[in-house]
Amino acid sequence: MKTTSMLVRRLCAAAGLAALLAAPALAQTAYPSQPLKLIVPYPAGGATDTLARTIGQKLQEVWGQPALVENRPGAGGTIGNGFVARAPADGHTVLIAITALIQQPPLMDKLSYDPLKDFAPVTMIARSPSMLAVPLDSPAKSLKDFIAMVKQSPGKYNFGSYGAGTSSHIQGALLNMQAGIDLVHVPFQGAAPLVTNLVGGQLASAFIDSATARPHLKSMRPLAVTGTQRMPGLPDVPTFAELGYHSFDPYGWFGVFLPAATPAPVVQKLSDEIDRIVHLPDVSAKIEALGLQVAGGKPEAFQKMVRADAAIYAKIIKDANIRLAP
Repeated sequence: MKTTSMLVRRLCAAAGLAALLAAPALAQTAYPSQPLKLIVPYPAGGATDTLARTIGQKLQEVWGQPALVENRPGAGGTIGNGFVARAPADGHTVLIAITALIQQPPLMDKLSYDPLKDFAPVTMIARSPSMLAVPLDSPAKSLKDFIAMVKQSPGKYNFGSYGAGTSSHIQGALLNMQAGIDLVHVPFQGAAPLVTNLVGGQLASAFIDSATARPHLKSMRPLAVTGTQRMPGLPDVPTFAELGYHSFDPYGWFGVFLPAATPAPVVQKLSDEIDRIVHLPDVSAKIEALGLQVAGGKPEAFQKMVRADAAIYAKIIKDANIRLAP
């Protein structure tokens, strides 16, 4: 009788252990169990929206669940970001974000979420270096020439950006600090007017991302690029790091996030699938056609990069005293 009782207890313990070990696998295979919402915190038609719809279509094909893109624009993306931060942490509400997600906390007094605490990084879809460019008729043939020209006439030259607090503004402020110059900041409402004014000679310089610059490279002169390596299409243009400048390493990125409490197996499953998708030939071609670089990768690597970039931007924004009006 005693032996039977012990045997029963051991069988129960073994069954319990098996169930415990199987739980992650069950959680992974059960996902997704309902339609996916891909939240884009910007208007339809932009690069973020295009990438989201491309990824969504492929997820729908392989998982058999609808993957619907919802555009929730406004307040520099914070409305859409906040919506996902408050969503159920079951992996069915997905944020397609850009670098602005981690740039905003030091720029704004109040956010309804903490990008580093309220989101689980999944993977990076694509990345984009930026460049400092000048008009073709500028006398500056190199960054060294440009810095010398600006120093000779304090207050005369300017740089354009996509708007206050954007990556191009932050990069221009960083160059001012490191080179000891005083380029005047001229913010625009987006990429189109910025490029128009640079190409037309109304601006002395501008920081422009590779996707925006790509169709106009014959009408401007890039002097240096951000990132850790030279751009494939501009092999003769050095990086800022090569020229002795620091903190220009971060790339602009398009990434996937879930609410922070999402189970790790769900995060991993979504990460693995999107990593596979972005490396499909047709998807890679579409990403590169946008002037972007294919990314992908594991959640841990993306999280490490997000945290490192956030620290770099926070320091630049603080040192340059960049603030957004409430």
